[in-house]
Amino acid sequence: MGFARTCSVALVGVEGVVVEVQADLEPGVAAFTLVGLPDKSLVESRDRVRAAVVNSGAEWPQKKLTVGLSPASVPKSGSGFDLAVACAVLGAAERLDPRELTDLMMIGELGLDGRVRPVRGVLPAVLAAADAGYRQVVVPEQTVAEASLVPGVSVLGVRSLRQLIAVLADEPVPDEEVPGEEGRPDPLLSGLAMPGTGVTAGLPPGDHVPDLADVAGQYTARRALEVAAAGRHHIFFKGPPGAGKTMLAERLPGLLPPLTPKESLEVTAVHSVAGTLPPGQPLVHRPPYCAPHHSATMASLVGGGTGLPRPGAVSLAHHGVLFVDEAAECSPRVLDALRQPLESGHVVVARAGGMLRMPARFLLALAANPCPCGRHGTTAGGCECRPSSIRRYRARLSGPLMDRVDLRIAVEPVARSELLAHGHGAESTATVAERVRAARERAAARFAGTPWQTNSEVPGHELRTRWPVHPGALDRAERDLECGLLTARGLDRVLRVAWTAADLAGRDRPTREDVNWALELRTGVRRGTVTSATGTGAGAGTGSALAPGTGAGPGPGAGADTGAATGARLIALPGARSRRPKSGTPSTAPTERTRTTEGGAPTRPGAEPGLPPADDGTHGVPAPGDRLHKPPGPLKSPEPHPPTPPAHPADHRGDR
Repeated sequence: MGFARTCSVALVGVEGVVVEVQADLEPGVAAFTLVGLPDKSLVESRDRVRAAVVNSGAEWPQKKLTVGLSPASVPKSGSGFDLAVACAVLGAAERLDPRELTDLMMIGELGLDGRVRPVRGVLPAVLAAADAGYRQVVVPEQTVAEASLVPGVSVLGVRSLRQLIAVLADEPVPDEEVPGEEGRPDPLLSGLAMPGTGVTAGLPPGDHVPDLADVAGQYTARRALEVAAAGRHHIFFKGPPGAGKTMLAERLPGLLPPLTPKESLEVTAVHSVAGTLPPGQPLVHRPPYCAPHHSATMASLVGGGTGLPRPGAVSLAHHGVLFVDEAAECSPRVLDALRQPLESGHVVVARAGGMLRMPARFLLALAANPCPCGRHGTTAGGCECRPSSIRRYRARLSGPLMDRVDLRIAVEPVARSELLAHGHGAESTATVAERVRAARERAAARFAGTPWQTNSEVPGHELRTRWPVHPGALDRAERDLECGLLTARGLDRVLRVAWTAADLAGRDRPTREDVNWALELRTGVRRGTVTSATGTGAGAGTGSALAPGTGAGPGPGAGADTGAATGARLIALPGARSRRPKSGTPSTAPTERTRTTEGGAPTRPGAEPGLPPADDGTHGVPAPGDRLHKPPGPLKSPEPHPPTPPAHPADHRGDR
């Protein structure tokens, strides 16, 4: 009778669980039984282990063999237990000293010839072993660099089971030839990639970083992109096709600062489990960038798969950028699944096989067209979409999702002069990234001693109480909150964006201009000076004209603040009526609905502001929606009543 035990790690999501591998030999008919809730690939390890032991020059015990994986309640999958099972069997057969195996953590897959093949998830497995107190780990030679990232752990890399037996038995270590031919990739590395995902899915390709200087024009969008990178604020681009929405989003990862050592370990662990870690790159230093297609399913976005869920796009974009292009074409249910990760920074996936918690703290970038054809609201026009189609198209982005987006930018088509200009002096990615890095350092110094690093992570209550803004800076935001244009969450997000704007400008705390600009970026509304219909003062209690597609709508008391952006104009509400003047008193207010410009001169609906009114004696073509009126002229006396018809009318028989 023989008994031996060693340890391995079972991956549950992106976290590891230490599993004790026990082998027991008893007299009886030769058999190999594997217990402990293994999956199909783990059950097949019986044949792999037997062939690997025999081809490594060791003798397979001809007894009743039972291998148990404890704890038995944890589901175990994959081929990473092969190396531990083989060593436990050899220890029970007294080919190896069982005492040498007790404190070892073994991870690796065995081939039929005894070679040790790499597996996915080595980094989270070694992290779990270090947390459990293990200090010696045996891994495949190809993953030694990844396992060595964990401090305080001694890592031994082996090419074959024959080498491991020689090391544990204190024998000369045989040389193993490197598989494959010169100039061809190592075939053993194929086990590190998840089938169908590609090698670098979710990571920036190579060392090439798209330059922000390639974007022509779009000064407002470029500034909003800088704010999003500095404070990790979610951003939404809306505009016609070809305006540059995708170009702007692709340059967002280059503005983010490099990952910290802690963030690098978290990102590397996720990509190691997902099988997307590039070969020869054991540690991820740059923020990941994941851009799934708009036809992605909910399982591919938040995580899923057969059995226990695997990391989805929200986890692959952890500490990076998740870009959803053509967002209005996505399924509304899939987009709404992003609401919880945007708030909590993690995703909890519940399946029949178990419940997993995976990291998902990412920067969301959305891009969409204004309508199905993409030409609604453009200067060229030509939109052929029906109003009902436009409403359905925009309703695919739900209100609760858009309420979590801090910046909403209208990307206009690039002008010819901007597109064809040479040497326009647009800032490069390196220049903007330097300002972003300085703003991040200023925020980190302010949040020293707290669990937060960026402005977007700070709870609203803490931001309002511990770091107040300038007195009176929140007047307009509070007014919008009272009128229903902002939610409580929206007010907190406006305050966070204002702090980011202040950090970029080098100010100690946000001013009124910072808060107003953050409010404009969130609502997409530029509120100008409002005058009454008679041009005698600033308007109050009237609604503001909103850009189409924004999450806010007109309401009473909104959009009236002197000194705001120029060029704004106020459109009277459809239900507004003017009081009828008393008889004998000249009227000072227009009787029809009017549009008021900055100068206070009322114009007819449909007329361009700034044009002089027509003369009294001329009549131009009426604007759409105008009523037809008689030309003004002198008042005439009323006509006398016609004479009373006779009692017996004349006979008109035969007349038609």
